[in-house]
Formats: sequence, C-alpha cells, structure tokens
Amino acid sequence: MENTKEMRTWLDDMGLDHPLVIAGPCSAETEEQVLRIAHDLKDTDVNYYRAGIWKPRTRPGNFEGVGALGLKWLQKVKQETGLKTATEVANRAHVELALEHDVDLLWIGARSTVSPFIMQELADALEGTDKIVLVKNPVNPDLALWLGGIERLHTAGIKRLGAIHRGFSTYEKSKYRNIPEWQLAIEFQNKFPDLPLINDPSHITGKRDMIFDVSQTALDLNFDGLMIETHFDPDNAWSDAAQQVTPDTLVQIMRDLKIRKESDPEAEYNSQLSNLRAQIDVIDNQLIETLGKRMKISDGIGALKKSRNVAVLQSNRWNEILGKMILEGESKGLSEEFVLRMFKAIHQESINHQEKIVKA
Repeated sequence: MENTKEMRTWLDDMGLDHPLVIAGPCSAETEEQVLRIAHDLKDTDVNYYRAGIWKPRTRPGNFEGVGALGLKWLQKVKQETGLKTATEVANRAHVELALEHDVDLLWIGARSTVSPFIMQELADALEGTDKIVLVKNPVNPDLALWLGGIERLHTAGIKRLGAIHRGFSTYEKSKYRNIPEWQLAIEFQNKFPDLPLINDPSHITGKRDMIFDVSQTALDLNFDGLMIETHFDPDNAWSDAAQQVTPDTLVQIMRDLKIRKESDPEAEYNSQLSNLRAQIDVIDNQLIETLGKRMKISDGIGALKKSRNVAVLQSNRWNEILGKMILEGESKGLSEEFVLRMFKAIHQESINHQEKIVKA
C-alpha cells in the first residue's frame, strides 16, 4: 500500500469547514436513548452518529451490547435526523448485519486490530464495499500491526479507508486510560500523510474533563477529526460512563477548539509551526514523565542505601554513567557540553531525592 492523494477523496468530498466529528453513545442502550441523543446532535458539527451495538468487554458478565436490535434504532436515527450512522464490527456476521441495515461507517476496534486472522476475516467480509471503514490502533503500540490491518482492507478493494488513534494499553499507572503515544501517531502520519486519521479522546483519557485538551493536541498535530462519546446522562450510561460528555458539552468543545486553516502562505507557515511546536510539547511532556519515573527509582535506591548505611554519592557509578551518556548523546547529534550539563542536573536531583530519604 502506497500513500496517494486519492486516500483523502472520501473526506475531501464532504467539503467540511471543521474537523470530521463522529459522536454518540458508547453503547446503544434503548431505542429512546439512541433517538434522544441523535436529535440532540442533529444540528451540530456531528457528521456521523456512532453507537456501539456489540460491545467487546474485557471480562464476561458486563453489558455486551443490545446486538442486532440496535441496528434498527440506527436506521430510525437516519430516517428522523438525517445523520449518517457508524458502529463497530468484529466478525463476518457483524459486517453482514451492519451492511444489511445500511450503516454508513464501520470501524474496527483495537482488540480486533491485534489479530491478523480477525482482520483478514473482516477484509474478506467487506471486500469491495463502498462504506467508510476506519481501523483503530491495536491495544499495543505496534505501528506495523496497525498498518498491516489497514493494508488487508486495501488489498480487498476497500477505497474509503481511515484510521482511529485511541491510545495504547499499559500496566503503568498513568493519568490516561490508554496512553496516547503521540510519537507513534506522528510516525503514522509521516508514512501515510493522506490517509485520514481520527483521534478518539474518549478512550485515550477515560475522563470527560480531559477530552478538550487531548482533542486540541490532536488538531495541533493535524489530525483530521474526532470521535467523542456523547450521552444525555453520562453518569448513568451502561458502559464507560466516566468518559462520555453531554451533547451541550460536545457543542462547547467544538466551539472552543482552535482549528488552524491553511488559506495563504502565512497561514500555512503558522500551521506548520504550530504542528512542530505541538510535537515538541508532546516530547517535553514525555521527558518530564520519564524524569519523574527516574526519581521514583532514585527514591528506592535511597531507601536501600539507608537500610545498609551506604553513602549516597557513588563516584565510580556516576562517572560510568556520564561517559556512556556522552557517547550516546553524540550519536544523536547532542554536544558533549549539553549532555554534561543535563546529566549533572539530573544527577543532582537524584542525590537530593536520596539524601531526603536517608535523612528522614
């Protein structure tokens, strides 16, 4: 699969003056709920109304979706509001039912993208369809696996393709439900700049109060759209209650987001500059998070030294680290002076942490 301008045709043909917006409840719960939310969203920036019909839960026993019955509710959404519809599919039967009920956009979830067997089954079932098909990143940060799934669909003759960045699972404690790993999404864009890329801040954050900030970062990084879970009573939603916003909140988010347009050379320059600065902000945040983790390890070393009555400063170890990092820095285009100053500061902070533990 090679990048071509035609990859964007389905999105460009929509002629939008704002990012693509896919919104609606995490799960279709009742016909009344589905229709009420749809009517609340029909005169907004929302382009596709999403609702989970089949919900792949991590553990059995939780609500796993209403099933095919919900597809009839999506048909009513289209009839009553004119909104196009979207839902997740995970096997051949899902695809056949969704196509039978004329769902306009299908997405493939992170748990499906991890399996080439599932992706091939879905590619075979969707072969030649003119529906839009979006592929979420796999749960693990593996760009080749993500692209491989999209390539299977491309090989099956599916022309209207795109990707959804929903973050990646991790064992580490984080402020995110799924850590965004923005650098991987940036690499995705570098490889396929014309393949539409949508951000899913609901699944990245897991918290409604973080959705705006993640959405803004995505737009600064030139994402093409957003998928935001929306419910008229989020706190009582049957699934993923904490990450859903009300329709009114969604409208306000879309008003407040800064959308950078390229209309002249100066605007294009500002857009490119904003994008590069957004990339720096992402890396700076990663640096701070990494340094925080490093100092937690220093705290553990301090506790161990205190238990053995060992001196905090170990000169041989420090010199060994410094020499290694200078060579590593040079290989990355960093001057010896910069590496020395940086690691001296890091080392001093580590010493401060350990001394605090030892003296406590």
